[in-house]
Amino acid sequence: MLEPALADRHFDAIVVGSGATGSAFAAKLTAAGKSVLILEAGPDRTREQLVSSTLWARRLKWNGAPVLEAGANPVGHSFNAGFGVGGASLHHYAVWPRFHVEDFEMSARYGVGLDWPIRYADLRPYYDEVQQEAGISGDATAEAWRPDGAAYPMGPVPLFEQGRIIARGFERLGKKVAPLPLAITSTAYRGRPPCTWDGWCDAGCPIGALANPLTVYLPDALSRGAVLVTDTPVTRIVASADGTRASGVLVKGADGSDVELTADVVVLAAFAVQNPRLLLASRSAAHPDGLGNNSGNVGKYIMSHSAALVYGIFDEETHYYRGAFGGQLVNQDCYPKNTHAEDGAFGSYQWMIANAVKPNDLLGVATTRADLFGDELHEFMRRAARGFASMTGVVEGLPSASNAVTLSDEPDEHGVPLAQVTHSHDERTTALWNAALADGKRIFEAAGASEVWTGPQGAMHIMGGTIMGSNSGNSVTNEYGQLHDVRNVVIAGPGLFPTSAGVNPTFTAIALAARSARHIAQNWRDVARG
Repeated sequence: MLEPALADRHFDAIVVGSGATGSAFAAKLTAAGKSVLILEAGPDRTREQLVSSTLWARRLKWNGAPVLEAGANPVGHSFNAGFGVGGASLHHYAVWPRFHVEDFEMSARYGVGLDWPIRYADLRPYYDEVQQEAGISGDATAEAWRPDGAAYPMGPVPLFEQGRIIARGFERLGKKVAPLPLAITSTAYRGRPPCTWDGWCDAGCPIGALANPLTVYLPDALSRGAVLVTDTPVTRIVASADGTRASGVLVKGADGSDVELTADVVVLAAFAVQNPRLLLASRSAAHPDGLGNNSGNVGKYIMSHSAALVYGIFDEETHYYRGAFGGQLVNQDCYPKNTHAEDGAFGSYQWMIANAVKPNDLLGVATTRADLFGDELHEFMRRAARGFASMTGVVEGLPSASNAVTLSDEPDEHGVPLAQVTHSHDERTTALWNAALADGKRIFEAAGASEVWTGPQGAMHIMGGTIMGSNSGNSVTNEYGQLHDVRNVVIAGPGLFPTSAGVNPTFTAIALAARSARHIAQNWRDVARG
């Protein structure tokens, strides 16, 4: 809760959001000697509070102002977002592959989608930097698809029976597998213990083996003097009368009154839906359509990955409860992006192989067969208890201006209009998802599964909405996340992505934050001036 004295204190930077990129930004700026205030809308979270329970896992999901969803393929905001210290990355699965070279150059190479204002080479040093700080377990040599970069600081995660069994199917079809790069400790690392491989990543990690804000960047930022305030939602970004720079933010005080907090730089790291919501809600005479929205691009190009869910039962003990929630192995044979062109598809996908799962709840064994009840469900669970196996495809979604965050007419309890997210997949994305499912079924059959089935086209990850670009006409920010229209407001997170790639986004989002924070710290006077 906001202490009254903070209203009288001026900070170098206010960071809105304490998730993956907000915590990284705070750590980098405090390391550069800047005073930082971190504002978190949700409750405090500590490692000691985390409980390995499927019911607890639900408590880490979004619990803020409702997000209204529309379109043929909703983004699943409540599942994919987080609320409280640590944000969505407190319940993320720590799958940290790098984007590929072509992910930054889609329009230039294929005439599809958008190009980034940077290239892989610009981000490579920050991938290397972040993987040392957070710790990644893996085998860079075995990842035949991985772009150039430093070797992982820890050896690969262990391979259990489920992984060995599914790998058999890949190998029989001439496909490659490698250890899945996970931001989880396979050995003791920087004071953190090795993982116990009990598969509770979705509920947080009480021992600190998994890299998230509670184990990596928040402790660094707080040890250097950053101030973290929880249960304090930001309602507006305050801009100067001429609209050229921001002076701070408005929050609600304990008595419900508006309190202005001031800073030279405002970093919005409130995730891909809440960032554009705040910008759009910060209208003024100088910015009648929302702060930083002179181009009309704020909120546009929201993207999501389609989850290609493949399940099977084998006549062998799979020990599917062991390992990490993200999986044990990876396959990225579906790069380049025209691999399935004959199916009318475009894009890339990767397989996260041998996910650790529990018997029930949102992502449990029982819910993979939601069509079964009573005796049929009991019989299925008896078979599955011994030989269940699964893998998940991360299927790329294409950027489209029609997929967007807009403001609803309905306000939240603080008077801020609710966000509405409209999202539908391109037909080429759906074709790619179908191709991935067919591929996955063949792999399980080749591995010797006695039963194989698939899940629905669920949404995983949320990207876009405040995309970076080369100019104010095609994007919301420059390559460092600064609003084109208001240079001392900086966006952090996967909302910056012009494309979604066919891999998980967290590693890339933090690498971008590290790059932006360094630029801003080195050019502080110019950035703070706006």
